[in-house]
Amino acid sequence: MFSGIIADVGIITRADDRDGGLRLSVATEVLGMDDVQLGDSIAVNGVCLTAVQIDGRTFTVDVSRETLNCTVGLEHQGARVNLEKALRLSDRLGGHLVSGHVDGVGEVVAFNDIGESWRLVVRAPHQLAKFIAVKGSITINGVSLTVNHVTGSEFEVNLIPHTLDVTTLNELRTGAKVNLEIDLIARYVERMMQKEVI
Repeated sequence: MFSGIIADVGIITRADDRDGGLRLSVATEVLGMDDVQLGDSIAVNGVCLTAVQIDGRTFTVDVSRETLNCTVGLEHQGARVNLEKALRLSDRLGGHLVSGHVDGVGEVVAFNDIGESWRLVVRAPHQLAKFIAVKGSITINGVSLTVNHVTGSEFEVNLIPHTLDVTTLNELRTGAKVNLEIDLIARYVERMMQKEVI
């Protein structure tokens, strides 16, 4: 589990083909790798991946073709990515509970400066729209955010300068694709509301 509070922006230093998937090496400056062991989970752009090799401030993960087919931002050497280590039971939960399992890919509709913050509008896949609620939580490229407005499949969040400074969201442009994870609680509420479970 993660919180959606980004600890560092890393760089994909290698992206090697591996049986249709990719083996990625990711360099980090401030993620604090001293307590990371082989097999630990690290969220990379909101995708929960397993560390299979650690070399100083660089860690390596394997990404399956299935994961690449349903996410964005993991394919290219040189790409900057949001990083977060898995939560410990003693950690503060500054964002919201995030599983690192991307539910779908959204598209940036608008991204503009409104003075004290930036307004980001994203079009979610139609099947996810019902899970997105005003004042609810959403994860965009691994970043925990609060939904301010919803119209159909489009939703709006505000990004404060600090968030833009410490994540890759400042690189977004209209038309960009982003990883989305809906609020974990919304999944269970929807399941419980089904009339019959087979």
